[in-house]
Amino acid sequence: MSHLKQQDQRFRIAHKEAWIGCGLAAFNIVWWYGFAYTLGSKPPEEYTYILGFPAWFFWSCIVGFLVMVILVILVVKFVLKEVPFDEEVEHE
Repeated sequence: MSHLKQQDQRFRIAHKEAWIGCGLAAFNIVWWYGFAYTLGSKPPEEYTYILGFPAWFFWSCIVGFLVMVILVILVVKFVLKEVPFDEEVEHE
């Protein structure tokens, strides 16, 4: 019975961590879409530039990438748990 309990615990942790990964991906899409289509929706002649890049590209792709790298590092370091994949064999 403890074997099944351990397996259920692993699946519960994996399920939670999968939702966290989906949340990070959704956040990345919202971030990218928000900056790319709000700042990039005007004619190119009206763009503002940051470090030579259009502001929409800078905020959506460059800063967005850096934000996601930091978020993933923080989630991996502080939220995700190390779970053994091998099944424990009960000794008689």
